[in-house]
Amino acid sequence: MADQKAENTGSASHNIPTPMSKERISSAAISKIRFPFRLTKDQLDAVDEWITNGYNGSIIYSTGTGKTEIAFECARRAAIDLLGSSFTILFLVPRIVLVEQNIQRLLKYGVPKEHVGAYFGERKEPREITISTYQSAANNAHLIRNSDMIVFDEVHLVSNTAIRLSTIFDTIKKCDNPKRYLLGLTATIDEQDPRYETVLSLMPPVKKYMIKEAVRDKRLAKPVVVPVKVHLTYEEKKMYDEYSRKIRSISAYLKTSDPKSISSFLTKRGHIAALARTWFANVKDRKKLMSCAHNKLAAATEVITKKHPSERIMIFSETIESIQRLQEVLHSKGINSEIISAKLKSGERLKILSEWGREFFALLSVHTLEIGYDVPEVRVAVILASTSNMNQIVQRIGRIIRNSEGKENALIYNVYLSDTQDVSTLKRVRRAADTGPEDLSMEERLNTSGIRKPQLNRNLDEYFF
Repeated sequence: MADQKAENTGSASHNIPTPMSKERISSAAISKIRFPFRLTKDQLDAVDEWITNGYNGSIIYSTGTGKTEIAFECARRAAIDLLGSSFTILFLVPRIVLVEQNIQRLLKYGVPKEHVGAYFGERKEPREITISTYQSAANNAHLIRNSDMIVFDEVHLVSNTAIRLSTIFDTIKKCDNPKRYLLGLTATIDEQDPRYETVLSLMPPVKKYMIKEAVRDKRLAKPVVVPVKVHLTYEEKKMYDEYSRKIRSISAYLKTSDPKSISSFLTKRGHIAALARTWFANVKDRKKLMSCAHNKLAAATEVITKKHPSERIMIFSETIESIQRLQEVLHSKGINSEIISAKLKSGERLKILSEWGREFFALLSVHTLEIGYDVPEVRVAVILASTSNMNQIVQRIGRIIRNSEGKENALIYNVYLSDTQDVSTLKRVRRAADTGPEDLSMEERLNTSGIRKPQLNRNLDEYFF
């Protein structure tokens, strides 16, 4: 792991699990784990806080600071405390691709293969340590009931609004097992958001370690937000204003602009339901317009072709249509690129990733690469704005700030449309990266203002920093 660097201070026995003869004996599979590095002080502090809180709670750590290793150490310590012949662990992840990733990490750290299993789709191999998806666990309550410890990776995804997944918590509450250990892992969670009331009541935060602290401790590269301001074309602006007018008009009539409240009108009949459908249709059309805006794609193309033509770069957008159009624009410029989507089979995905940096440099994605994909060497991302989801923004930034030799800064180009809701996305990106006005001076040092301005449709199509 690139973010696991050996410390020169402190005894090795404090950071690396000591031989079983020196601590309470446990025959649980997780007790066999051995890290080929020293856990950092902040990681050990997180483990201690979780134990102090009764082997329960959430650890809110920035992406790239070793949450998975913290979880494994928590499980190891809990197994030693239980002193049973086995210690069943259910490790829940949001996507199938992360199941195999965690299995391989456990094997790498010395856990015997016969004790590690997977449970999803057609592969149902429960073991002492089982890696499963949230969806599979929601559909198979016995996985929850039979576990001594449950680890919730990316626990912010299991909010009260994720009704199907939140049934996992219902199963936990009904189980008569006061000794069950619960651990939540996430890079960000809004403690004031009522959607997370259940998560925070079952697993209250016990330790936080955010981007600012990790950059200070040189655990992560410094994220540098480079704002790229663009305009809608004349025709796009007319469409945007019309969509916005209809959205405001319907919101005023329904006396709410909250999507959840408006969705409740969909179950009604007649005029009210029709208005709610029209509201969502206009929101969708406006989002598509913003993500596919001509100058936004032109600006992204300029960043890729002029600033980083021979460097691996991640590009994130909100719609598959915008990603496909960007690929077409890049192709017209003679630039190869590939799209990673949830529809790709595992083999196809691995092939694309293996060719990244050799056959092509621009990797395009909507949401697939946001969670759990680790490429520490990559230091550049382009975000085509238009999202209010803070968790999503943090995950995107987290993909490129992982430490790597010689990597001090990570560049986050945020392409946004002026005079639209994109401006609020830029503010969220800055807040997630914990950066401020200093970005402007850094931008000048990087000479980002040297990107050529396309002369299309006169002033409306210019963009600048």
